[in-house]
Amino acid sequence: MRSDTITQGLERTPHRALLKGTGLPQSEMAKPFIGIATSFTDLIPGHIGMRDLERFIEKGIHTGGGYAFLFGIPGVCDGISMGHKGMHYSLPTRELIADMVESVAEAHRLDGLVLLTNCDKITPGMLMAAARLDIPCIVVTAGPMMSGRGVEGRRYSFVTDTFEAMARYKAGVIDDAELARCEENACPGVGSCQGLFTANTMAILTETLGMSLPRCGTALAVSALKRRIAFASGERIVQMVGENVTPRSILSREAFENAIRVDLALGGSSNTVLHLLAIAREAGVDLPLETFDVLSRQTPQIASMNPAGEHFMEDLDAAGGVAGVLKQLGDSIHDCPTVMGLTTKQIVSSLSDVDESVIRPTAQPVKKEGGIAVLFGNIAPDGAVVKQSGVGEKMMQFTGTARCFDSEELAMQAIMSGQIKSGDMVVIRYEGPKGGPGMREMLAPTAAIMGLGLGDSVALITDGRFSGGTRGPCVGHISPEAAVGGPIALVEDGDRIELDIPSRSLKLLVSDEVLAERRARWSAPEPKIKKGWLARYAKVVTSANTGAVTTA
Repeated sequence: MRSDTITQGLERTPHRALLKGTGLPQSEMAKPFIGIATSFTDLIPGHIGMRDLERFIEKGIHTGGGYAFLFGIPGVCDGISMGHKGMHYSLPTRELIADMVESVAEAHRLDGLVLLTNCDKITPGMLMAAARLDIPCIVVTAGPMMSGRGVEGRRYSFVTDTFEAMARYKAGVIDDAELARCEENACPGVGSCQGLFTANTMAILTETLGMSLPRCGTALAVSALKRRIAFASGERIVQMVGENVTPRSILSREAFENAIRVDLALGGSSNTVLHLLAIAREAGVDLPLETFDVLSRQTPQIASMNPAGEHFMEDLDAAGGVAGVLKQLGDSIHDCPTVMGLTTKQIVSSLSDVDESVIRPTAQPVKKEGGIAVLFGNIAPDGAVVKQSGVGEKMMQFTGTARCFDSEELAMQAIMSGQIKSGDMVVIRYEGPKGGPGMREMLAPTAAIMGLGLGDSVALITDGRFSGGTRGPCVGHISPEAAVGGPIALVEDGDRIELDIPSRSLKLLVSDEVLAERRARWSAPEPKIKKGWLARYAKVVTSANTGAVTTA
């Protein structure tokens, strides 16, 4: 075992002494050393319940014949960091998390890992580390939050009843009392936000990839089932060490295609494009951006999930969860190995029923195409991403007048002060991986546009990205980004921009000659942040179309 490096032989006397200093008995020295990488924090609702799950994972490890060691991994809440300087740090933490898990596992020669995670960048960071290390790993996502409950059966959710509620209040649609009710009920307790936002989408895709046990992606944070999954994951990781089941034996091209299809079928977060590209890179899997669009044209959307639809994570779990989606997708799904030891189709075959009012048959889809589309054009030569599952039919094709803003804050001020009108195309730039730096999510401005009732007459494009809670005609990940001289930097107020999602096109309706003149005048702006981690990050991060990963 890897841990023999620190436990066996005369030369390891000092190492054993230090291990015994932690309380490790001599009788446990020869057992597999299993790290529990936990992102517990008091700061995030999705993570405050992890102390409980840590115990059950630890029990499972010891029951399985291993010895457990907990170590901490940081977490950033995208909702709390949204709309201010804090959001610069969200995506970059994905790289830090991967590096930290790698560092601890390698330095202490751990034989296997249970990765306890839940929210946005933390889950993909853990998966990147697993693929990089290629030692036995199993992921436990801590589970979604229950929906908030109000009178007459009303159900509340985080994005709809906070970010969008602010704009409805500003527009006079709701009063002080209703806004207060939204704030009180939007987040009723432990768990990741209730809809198919980034955290829950990534939990579902982790299970689909085969890196979590069945039901882990949808089992609620408050459920006894989640505890049992945590225990079983602890037991299973010890077996995986004995069998030498490693992530790269699971994270194949076929597994990634399964994950993309499930994302498309559910209408999940557009952030998964960044994350799956990054995880695939660590796993040594060639996964071009265009793959998402090829599969989107083949895969119908078969569920209507909050925020753009009606159902919550609790509904999806009860309807059949990930296995239910895979069952409905049928022969389009590859049969792949999983951490459970069973293949994808063996797991699916054990599911008897699917609630087709939530997870529809492919012959009766919500929409004919999958939830994500990849657009190209002279404003996005290397691609852009739109969550078409959240776009109304009227806005699938739209030509608007450019209103340009060089930061999210400037755009938000204009939106909330009523400066944005029907027919406008809001352009937010210098918010990409380098220019942000950190590629901030644009949930505040997109939610404000929807809350103000402009979702059918205003579109937004950006070299930044969007929350999984974003809905409406919002195009992100525009590559190349403005900070490196991408064409989005050359757009001027009053330009006409044509969005055509069915044709996968995003065009700036300005002649090549005019654009060449503008490029000759363009110069790169001063970095927004010049010191600390983010300044270093900006120097080494790649474009969004390659996953916004860092290079050595």
